[in-house]
Amino acid sequence: MGSVPVTETVDIVVVGARCAGTATAIAAARAGRRVLALDAAAFPSDALSTHLLWPAGVAELRALGALDRVLAIGAPPLTTASAAGAGYEVRARFPAVDGVDFALCVRRVGLDAALVTTAKQAGVEIRQKCRVTDLVWAGDRVVGVRYLDREHGEREVRAALVVGADGRRSTVARAVGAIDPYRSEDSGRSCYFAYWTDPDPTERGVAAQWRDGALLGTAFPCDDGLVLCLVQPPAQGRDGRSSEEIYRSALAAIPPLTRRLRDSEMVGRVRAATDLMSYFRRSAGPGWALPGDAGHFKDPVTAQGIRDALRYGRLLGEAVAPVLADREALDAAVTAWDKRRERECLGMYRWTNRLARGTAMGPLEIELYRTATTDPGLAAATLEVMSRTRLPTGVMGPLGLTALAGRALVRAGDRRREVLSQIADEVRDLVEATLWPALTVLRPDRHARPLTRPEPAPLDQGRRNAS
Repeated sequence: MGSVPVTETVDIVVVGARCAGTATAIAAARAGRRVLALDAAAFPSDALSTHLLWPAGVAELRALGALDRVLAIGAPPLTTASAAGAGYEVRARFPAVDGVDFALCVRRVGLDAALVTTAKQAGVEIRQKCRVTDLVWAGDRVVGVRYLDREHGEREVRAALVVGADGRRSTVARAVGAIDPYRSEDSGRSCYFAYWTDPDPTERGVAAQWRDGALLGTAFPCDDGLVLCLVQPPAQGRDGRSSEEIYRSALAAIPPLTRRLRDSEMVGRVRAATDLMSYFRRSAGPGWALPGDAGHFKDPVTAQGIRDALRYGRLLGEAVAPVLADREALDAAVTAWDKRRERECLGMYRWTNRLARGTAMGPLEIELYRTATTDPGLAAATLEVMSRTRLPTGVMGPLGLTALAGRALVRAGDRRREVLSQIADEVRDLVEATLWPALTVLRPDRHARPLTRPEPAPLDQGRRNAS
């Protein structure tokens, strides 16, 4: 069975010290709580991420006290958004969110290191090269973690709350039996991206996206004089091709993006994210919570992941800090936090899933672009959706949908059936979004559904449970 690991006690232990983990830790530490964050990596280190932050995400960095440190990395403020497709280009200034009117694209090496430094200054203890191997239980309650420190061997830490901020393949989610989502949708796109030199200064303040057939491509200027260029072709087999071959083929099929990179050279390798699935997992239970991708993930097509990790990590830390000594109040706080995230993210989840279908622009979407080219209010409203200051129903609500649908039907020609099908999809989403609060009252609370705690391996039985 081996020796009993060294044990210590803190208020909160956070598994994962990147965006969601540091946000939770900073908020709780500033409220006077002793917080320990564990991460298997050594910082600074990279993470697979497309890392665009809309103004709402930049505002979260400011709320955490990390913005000045992140700005010092050198990524240019992106003040303008451009979206082009079907022969139309829509350009608009980013709307302000809490006084922030620009986006940022900061590579994760620098962004995560800035967050770790901010967390340390807030009083968080961060231990690197520490891999969590198991949870510690007292009955059906999580009361700590067991982890392997590369320098000091196996250790154990007890805490009132274990925060699993350890990504899509979360060890904590698996250990509490929450790894299977209760809401999910497979993406119709794959994601490939690389960095390029960006010698032309004229577009350094523009976050740009292009649609060409079923292809989607972006160019986001970032730090160190580079531009992040991403393509999302429809998900399909590789047919023996490498990631770089698929990437370059997609680039060549989007002429405006090729022109954007005409004087650029690729730096480093092409990175890929395939077999993507958007989901909500149950993210709260007795003694545990799952912020960030561990509990909720959306396809990168709308670039919302970092903002949500920062925001709901921060809100989790603020919610639990005052009630850690009261188990009943703590459980109520994490459950309320979990419900709030679903309520506030569900509209963007649906919006994202539509864009992630991997199909060409349909007549209704083309009409949206067409109208926005001459209607600054509609262009601004669409950006407000992406910045999370307006619900998707604020653009595709009854009035907006009716107006777009009427114009699309007039121009539809032999695509009339396709327009009607798209209208039906939008109406279904609108009805669900409108009725969702009532449905959550009428149906059994899925947050209260008991989870099946995984059975430990026989040799670990005695060590897994707290005395």
